[in-house]
Amino acid sequence: MGWKTPVGTLPWSPEVSIKAMDASSIDIAILSLPALSIGSICEENRNQARQRNTMMSSIVRAYPARFAFFACIPFLDDVEGVLEEISHALDVLHAVGISMSSSYGVGSNAKYVGDDRYDPVWAELHRRKAVVFLHGAQVTSTPDPHPFLCVPVSQVPHETFKAAAHLVVSGRKRKYSDVKVILAHLGGTTPMLAPRVAVLSNHMGCSLSPEEILEDFRTYYYETALSSYNPTLACLDTFVPPDRLLFGTDFPGN
Repeated sequence: MGWKTPVGTLPWSPEVSIKAMDASSIDIAILSLPALSIGSICEENRNQARQRNTMMSSIVRAYPARFAFFACIPFLDDVEGVLEEISHALDVLHAVGISMSSSYGVGSNAKYVGDDRYDPVWAELHRRKAVVFLHGAQVTSTPDPHPFLCVPVSQVPHETFKAAAHLVVSGRKRKYSDVKVILAHLGGTTPMLAPRVAVLSNHMGCSLSPEEILEDFRTYYYETALSSYNPTLACLDTFVPPDRLLFGTDFPGN
């Protein structure tokens, strides 16, 4: 993807994070790994998610006062495998939430997380009143405009917005309202484009009123990784109440 990590943060270890946390007076961090947004329904994919979760769980057991973790799930089309891993991660490994990508698959075969086929996953997360950390897919179907504008810079933020908007206009954010969804990077372009969605999606036939659409966008939580610029935070401050803003970082990625 053309992304450069800061000198000294890789190879990562718990001690690397703890050193940075101590320097910033941070007591505890919630670990998460990139979601398995590309793959297929297969045992290998399930095993990959299980191995990641087992590894993160072992770190939490070694440093229980310093770390918790959001669990990985298999490729989302594998609904049966996803439900099994949610149960194992939350009930056995004691993850504090689930990490998800904005979409799963590549190109015209990709599906956003609000797709009908994923309803059983959202229903289970709703039943559990679970936390979901939603991050933009780190894939692209268009060329990067410039090497300095690689996928994490110019495309991931828009992917987060599209997933957030899809959950809202499809009615799933409202239907599964007990799921606490955290949008990475202050939701990418979500705060700026939510009013546009409210007006134009309703015009295009969305059954929700503009006011209801904006209300549902305000039920997300927004974390600050790579987004803590004063004007950006000021925008969120006028859009959501303070308890919807969460501190986050992309360490060790930046």
